[in-house]
Amino acid sequence: MILKKHEASAFGLWAGRAASQVSLLLLAGCMAGPDFVPLEAPAVTGYVRETSLPPTSSAETHAGEAQAFSTGRDLPGDWWSIFRNRQINDFVAEAIQNHPDIAGAQAALRAARENVLAEQGALFPQISASSSATRELVSPATLGQTGSGSLFNLYNANVSVSYALDVWGGTRRQIEALQAQADYQRFQLEASYLSLTANVVTAAINDASLRAQIDATNDIIKSEQEQLTLVQRQFDLGAVARSDVLSQQSTLAQTQATLPPLEKQLAQQRNQLMAYLGRLPSQDRGEHVSLASLTLPRNLPVSVPSALVRQRPDIASAEASLHKATATVGVDIANMLPQVKITGSFGGSSLTPDKLFSPSSAAWSVAGSVAQTVFDGGTLFHDKEAAIALREQAFASYKSTVITAFQNVADSLRAIQADAKTLKAQLAYERAAQDNLKIARSQYLSGAVTYPSVLTAQQNYQQAVIARVKAQASRFSDTAALYQALGGGWWNRMDETAQAVPRTRAGLFQDH
Repeated sequence: MILKKHEASAFGLWAGRAASQVSLLLLAGCMAGPDFVPLEAPAVTGYVRETSLPPTSSAETHAGEAQAFSTGRDLPGDWWSIFRNRQINDFVAEAIQNHPDIAGAQAALRAARENVLAEQGALFPQISASSSATRELVSPATLGQTGSGSLFNLYNANVSVSYALDVWGGTRRQIEALQAQADYQRFQLEASYLSLTANVVTAAINDASLRAQIDATNDIIKSEQEQLTLVQRQFDLGAVARSDVLSQQSTLAQTQATLPPLEKQLAQQRNQLMAYLGRLPSQDRGEHVSLASLTLPRNLPVSVPSALVRQRPDIASAEASLHKATATVGVDIANMLPQVKITGSFGGSSLTPDKLFSPSSAAWSVAGSVAQTVFDGGTLFHDKEAAIALREQAFASYKSTVITAFQNVADSLRAIQADAKTLKAQLAYERAAQDNLKIARSQYLSGAVTYPSVLTAQQNYQQAVIARVKAQASRFSDTAALYQALGGGWWNRMDETAQAVPRTRAGLFQDH
């Protein structure tokens, strides 16, 4: 068909009107499937049975300060700074910079966002252009004639437009599902940050605890060595039996035997810390934290339950998964409905290039189609039913995640309360054991008690010192666990880097 000049103008006018009508149709078009509605927080006012938590008990030692709970108080983005320790701050900064899990989460987020942008292209007409030039010799014999063949050149140019109308919102639901997947990856990134920072802080505290236990054990070994020297002198003078010397030697050896396991734990803890920092074990430069350098925060935030479901990255990720599953139901419902498509083409053919775009060489076509699956053996129906089942699974997973989150907070609160009581009791036990050891040694020298009484007092004191060091470390590590359970304050910082941002075409060409 030849398109004249006024017909070409009519085609352009029709195309503009069609695009406007399609846009209006899309704006007014229905969306198949259920709309996602953000879920409400559990109807509770706290995490434990008590309506309010009193301050913890205190002890007259390092990390023995009483801690109070401030309901509704916000969390800082750099929550690890609460310990006021520069080395911990440096550890966290290095881990965030170097750990591959963060880089992987950034890349996964960028991929999810690119998928959203890619799918959004389906809302626009797909336009393709083609051109060709052919030199051809046609034999008259193909037409039942005789004579020499006809040699000619043929030039073609064509623009094709294809547009699938999103009448039922299937494409928009797919975009919604992909956006929910991007949200999921966004919160997975935050979860990676929270997990990594909490692991680094906890590893540094455990490292400090093991070092303190080793130091305490060495002090006890030194004291027991001095006691052995004293008993040996008394034996040389004939004042005590040989069994007393052997007993003290046995006690000293037993204490010395506890040192290698602690050194082993410390070495393995160092290797774990190096892994969190993105280093290899051989790259350990020896930086460490001491318990004495840590400050215990006296006021602890406790988010209200309604805020927790928005603060925890794992809950937000579970909600994004539910959102995606809900949108996927709409996609599968839309696939069961008639699919409407409009196609058009405009082009021309000419024997010479200069005539290719003349009205006499033009040709165009417009077509509309409606397709409906009549029989597919139940494939589309069961796809939809499977999507509904996955939505129910995602909802159950969300509820489980919420329950676990509330449990984490409650466990942390109880642990902090118990830690304070434990440290207070352990400190009293240590002081009593120390006094008892002094009395036992004095009584032994005066002949009032036998040497087994001294050995028992020594063992009790050793256990008390180690238990007190562990109790001090627990107060720091469980405080960090509370901040982790409350979400870590990611909403008060920006964790995304350029790795998470979709790339433009210009940026892509510049990179490559």
